[in-house]
Amino acid sequence: MLDPVTLAVLKGRLEQIADEMDATLYRSAFNPIIAEAHDACHGMYDAATGATLIQGKSGLPVFVGAMAFAVKAAARAAAERGGMVEGDVWLFNDPYEGGTHANDFKLVRPVFRGGRLFCFLASAAHWHDVGGAVPGNYNPAATECWQEAVQIPPVRIVRAGVLDLDVLAILKANTRLPDSLWGDLNGQLAALELGAGRLDGLLDEYGDATVLASLETLRERARRLMRDHIARLPDGEYAFEDMLDNDGVRDVALRIALKLKIDGDRLALDFSGTSPACAGPVNISRATAIAACYVALKHLFPDVPANAGVLDAVDVVLPDGLVISADRPRPVGGYTETILRMIDVIFCAMAQAAPERAMAQAYGTINALSIAGYRSDTARKGQRWVMFSFFGGGHGGHSDGDGLSHGNAPISTATIPPLEILEAAYPVRFTQWALRPDSAGDGAHRGGLGAIYEIELLEDSAEAFIFGERGRSAPKGIAGGGQAALNVFRYQQDGQWRTPPMSSKMMGILLQRGDRVRLETPGGGGYGEPAGRSAAAREHDRKMGYVGDNKEQSA
Repeated sequence: MLDPVTLAVLKGRLEQIADEMDATLYRSAFNPIIAEAHDACHGMYDAATGATLIQGKSGLPVFVGAMAFAVKAAARAAAERGGMVEGDVWLFNDPYEGGTHANDFKLVRPVFRGGRLFCFLASAAHWHDVGGAVPGNYNPAATECWQEAVQIPPVRIVRAGVLDLDVLAILKANTRLPDSLWGDLNGQLAALELGAGRLDGLLDEYGDATVLASLETLRERARRLMRDHIARLPDGEYAFEDMLDNDGVRDVALRIALKLKIDGDRLALDFSGTSPACAGPVNISRATAIAACYVALKHLFPDVPANAGVLDAVDVVLPDGLVISADRPRPVGGYTETILRMIDVIFCAMAQAAPERAMAQAYGTINALSIAGYRSDTARKGQRWVMFSFFGGGHGGHSDGDGLSHGNAPISTATIPPLEILEAAYPVRFTQWALRPDSAGDGAHRGGLGAIYEIELLEDSAEAFIFGERGRSAPKGIAGGGQAALNVFRYQQDGQWRTPPMSSKMMGILLQRGDRVRLETPGGGGYGEPAGRSAAAREHDRKMGYVGDNKEQSA
């Protein structure tokens, strides 16, 4: 058995390897969504099962949960072609095998010791554009996966240490931004190379057996802690459901329904009551759904080590054919909206059992916005440009205080790209970037505030595409807290402000120089009865401008 000091040192050293891989990619990526927003992750995965062993502290949690499935997919593909080989790196973006959506490219590198497979290192990152009908690939009108992006099955991008230029040529031919793609891919390869070198050094220092023992001990610790936490919750069945506005194709609401059952030291998450798979791109794969459960549980039990042990005491019931267990060719490009709603219903169901652990619903949409066109200036005339970004909102109130204002989504540790970076990279100007008054749910602890973003086009013309949610179903409070404001998207045409017919989703919005688009994002739901909020807190909210004198939410 490892002594506690050695275990703590190895835990820190292993996490540092993943953190260094994250940092290497962030420094080298061409794409602001990776370089500035940190929409990526790295981790270490079990050689036999692909289970999560170690994750970086700055990588996206939902990627880490899904990457176990990605590693398994790469291992299966390799087994059909002679097995994993030292020096190979496998690449793919199949969302049905590795989770999330086609923008998120997974790279898997086997690590060998003495000729035997020791573990896998893996990298996931959101590439800027990978073909499809819509620049940036959030296509609200997609009805099959091929309309969203190019589909790449597991293939070797590196063979025995040598980059496969044929695969690279295929990738570059299927993007509007080949230089950005090459820069991001090169950054991921560099991160994996660094990680392999750091891991070899650690194994040489401590020995393979000692490091493996530490990894198993950490997983067992996560398993024990989860079971202990669950055992302290009151037994029973708790249900909650929430809605997605629509799927972007049919203007019909979709249900995400959960029955949460606590029985001793076991937890069951049963999503059987969820709507069937739909025509539009809010479907998600089974791998993505399980990753969303992992993220929600880590929010609820933050002291549990971040590895596969989190799910060892949890049963997830996901019948086939649901909007959260979809198969090819159902479109899945808008997966972010659906997993956010899954996390929302888990929080609200848990609030019935243990409100002190849960938080009210966050703003619940990333508002994926693409603006794309061609340069008209002499030096760059005809050059393609694609601005893609996501935007923040308020987090839910909780037992310890008010929710975070203008944060990123609970699936993410990413940051929102700074307006200075976006303005420098693309022909746009932000005419407003501010907190949104009256957007938070009231409560003893109010929700955090959403934000207002207004963007002006500085080129002759462009097209805009928006993929959002919470335009019709507001983020909810818990323990008596109030709901937040709805999401609002507007755009200018011919001097008039207009709204999408399907709330927060629309493609092909034609913009001329000087036209603007405007996002007003939701805040978070409130926690506890509003009567419990102190007079001093309310006066502070008023003085800071968080609450207007008329106390009316934006509409």
